[in-house]
Parts: sequence; structure tokens; C-alpha cells
Amino acid sequence: MDQQTPKPPYRRQIRSFVRREGRLTEGQQRALDELLPQYGAPAEGPLEPVAVFGRPAPTVLEIGFGNGDSLAQMAQARPEWNYLGVEVHRPGVGHLLLLLEREEIGNVRVICDDAQRVLGRLPDGCLHGVQLYFPDPWHKKRHHKRRLVQPDWAQAIRRKLEPGGFLHMATDWQDYAEHMRTVLEAAPGFRPAGAEEAATYVAARPQTKFELRGRKRGHDVWDLVYIREE
Repeated sequence: MDQQTPKPPYRRQIRSFVRREGRLTEGQQRALDELLPQYGAPAEGPLEPVAVFGRPAPTVLEIGFGNGDSLAQMAQARPEWNYLGVEVHRPGVGHLLLLLEREEIGNVRVICDDAQRVLGRLPDGCLHGVQLYFPDPWHKKRHHKRRLVQPDWAQAIRRKLEPGGFLHMATDWQDYAEHMRTVLEAAPGFRPAGAEEAATYVAARPQTKFELRGRKRGHDVWDLVYIREE
């Protein structure tokens, strides 16, 4: 009797995003060709923030920065911090690269890749913060398994954060906000930020294109901030 092929000892990763890539403008294509080598992080191998940025500084990872406008504003407001932006959509990456060139912003590095892969390349305890603003809500119940915020993801984030580091999430979908809260409040190693503490992070977050679009549709916005405990 033929032996059955053993199943792989891992679960197939379910993607939390769909590449809805629009047409690249000439400027965005130029940015990807000419500026990504300057403002990009290595596409393979370990991502050690001190090596990537050329200096030791608090490093914040933003997952899914969209067109990068808000990320650029935060980097300008805190030049003493490093910002590592991850986005899969090339037009948004090109837009941010052009902003970095025009505004001469030197404390941002960009990766066009799946954030799950990027997390696996970062050393444990190397991040001061993680920002996840307006991720795809996958609002249909049958698609909830595709939501990025899951128990395994929360623990991956915890490992990459330094003690006292923050996770700041924002969404304009109430059921996703409730899902985020349920996952993080059950996650070992996190505590909810206090009201004043959370207000500081919320005040530092510029409005994003997706937020403005949601507000025009009458959506409320939920900001959730959690701190990695010792």
C-alpha cells in the first residue's frame, strides 16, 4: 500500500490584503526606480534598525501606510525617531518616496512587501512602536479570518516590541474595533494604555485618506492603544 504524503507541519498563511494596484504615474515609476534604493530598506535578510537607519533611535513600524502622507507628517514631527513603513501597493510606495525626496525627510525607510514577512526579519525587542491605521476591515463575516489582527499576530508584535513599546491601531469599522479589542485584551504581554497615555498617541496621528473617506460616509473612528508589558 502506498504511503500517504505527509502534510506540511504548518498552516498556509491567509493573506490579509488584496493587491488592488492602480496605474503608476511616471513620477511614481521614477521614484520606484531611482528613490527606492535611497529610501528603501533591504529586500532580504535581517532588518536591524541601527544598520538600516545608520543610527540608534526609537523605531516605529507602520503596517500599510497607504499613500504615505500621514507617515511623512509623523516623521517630520519626530525627526529623532526612525520610521519603517511597509506597504504592498506600489503607487502608494511611489507617492511616499516622492514626498520623502521633496520634503528631504531622512528618518523614513520603505519596504514594498507583505508585513508578515517583514516582521519575521526584525529582531525581537527592536521596535518602540507599531502603527496599524485603517487596515482592510474584511467586513463580511465569512472574510473575518482574513483580518490581520489575530491572536498569533498580536504575539508576533509583542515579540518585536521593546518593554513599554506601543501598538496603536485605528479603524472606522465598529465591529473590527471590537474584534481588535477582544484579541488584544486576551493577548498575554499587553495592557490597554491609560486615557491620558492613549490621548498622546491619538493626538500625534494625522488623519489619513481612508479616515477622511470613512468620515464622509458617516463612520466613527476608533483608536486603540496597547502597551507591551515587561
